[in-house]
Amino acid sequence: MEYRQLGRLGLKVSTICLGTMQFGWTADEETSHSILDRSIELGCNFIDTADIYSSWVSGNIGGESEKIIGNWLAKRIVKREDIIIATKVRGQLGEGPNKDGLSRHHILHAVQESLARLQTDYIDLYQVHWPDMETPLEETLDTLDYLIRSGQVRYIGCSNYPAWLLTKALWISDVKGLARYDSLQPHYNYIYRSEFERELQDLCLDQRIGVIPYSPLAGGFLTGKYKRDGELPNSARVEGIKKRYFNEDGFAALEKIEEISRSYEATISQMAIGWILANPAVNSAIIGANSINQLNETVAGADLQITADDKKILDALTAWK
Repeated sequence: MEYRQLGRLGLKVSTICLGTMQFGWTADEETSHSILDRSIELGCNFIDTADIYSSWVSGNIGGESEKIIGNWLAKRIVKREDIIIATKVRGQLGEGPNKDGLSRHHILHAVQESLARLQTDYIDLYQVHWPDMETPLEETLDTLDYLIRSGQVRYIGCSNYPAWLLTKALWISDVKGLARYDSLQPHYNYIYRSEFERELQDLCLDQRIGVIPYSPLAGGFLTGKYKRDGELPNSARVEGIKKRYFNEDGFAALEKIEEISRSYEATISQMAIGWILANPAVNSAIIGANSINQLNETVAGADLQITADDKKILDALTAWK
């Protein structure tokens, strides 16, 4: 496993970040713990979760993924300082007008709950999950700065921020001497490129912001499970994938990446991971897994070295410019 600096930071993270949205949803606690164990064996030192995972599941209230990770950490299979834990704040947790958002009130309450569920006394990377346009950026950043100074959080980042808002946040941090967002978690993959590449990519490279894309396998579309006229797999995400990727451009890209993957004796998943990690702006790709076999296959993509010629062919097929 390769380790890269997260943006300008001295912190080094594995090129594969284990995403845990499925914990408490499509993976029970026992399965989740086995996936966590195996990820460590494979050299992964980076785990990503969020306080709302998986509140959308019937019977869940949110925090299930953090609890599962916390119970795993309590086993002390690995030293806490050897693991980089990233979680997020923003979403609705509980009833009431102040149970979501990025206000000082909500953040200070949410971080305590995340620490308790994770059974740790600090969070390595605390990320705002998506913007809150009702709360001033100054209030959010000042609160996150306090969390760093108090030792509850080591670094801060953001997710799903447009370039203009991230630029504004960086300016406020600079002018007011506050901690800044040192990472961005964008939606980015081989067939969904424009949102990140249009403006955010150059901003992150210029400001040395770490980039940890989510959905590098396009929610499962870039796994080979989906064919033009094939039978749909039994997946909780199938309807969303159909809506976003079931079109001529999507299937043409899928077929080309499958064709090129054969020359590498690689799977489509591995080629998609190799492609995204070949981008110099990207530090780590977030992948989820519901089984050990699925994890083993996807992680192997981090070792794939795509030639410049093949990458050029792949790039041209999904170019948005």
